[in-house]
Amino acid sequence: MPASDTSASPTAEPISPQGWVVGLGFRPGISSERILTVLREVLGDKPIACLATIDRRAEESGIRGAAARLGVSVHGFTAAELAQVDVPNPSARTEDALGTASVAEAAALLTADGPLVIPKRTVDGIVIAAALASNHH
Repeated sequence: MPASDTSASPTAEPISPQGWVVGLGFRPGISSERILTVLREVLGDKPIACLATIDRRAEESGIRGAAARLGVSVHGFTAAELAQVDVPNPSARTEDALGTASVAEAAALLTADGPLVIPKRTVDGIVIAAALASNHH
C-alpha cells in the first residue's frame, strides 16, 4: 500500500521511501545556491530525503534555504555524536578543528540507517557524502 507523506506539497515529486540522506560539511556563510549546485553536481536528480550536518551549521541560512527549496528537513548532530560513528575517511584536520573526525559521512550515516553510498568528496569548498535511507523516519 502506498505511503502517504502529508508534509509534501501537492506539486512536489512523490518521495521515495528510499531517499538519499546527504551529509554536508561547510564553512559558515555558504549560500543555499552553492549547496544546491553541489547537490545537483554530485547526486543529479536522485531523490533527497534530508540533509544532515554538525549542530553548529544546522541553523545556518545556507543549509536551511537549500532544505526549504528541496522540501526536506535538516538534521544536526553534536561533535560528540558524530565522533562515535566509524567512517571510512576520517580527517585529522576536522578532528582538530571540530572534535570529530567526520561531519559529512558521520551525519549521513547517523541519519540514514543505511549504507554510505557516496563517500565524502569536496566540491566547491563543500564536503558532501550520501547514504541511502532504508526506512526514513
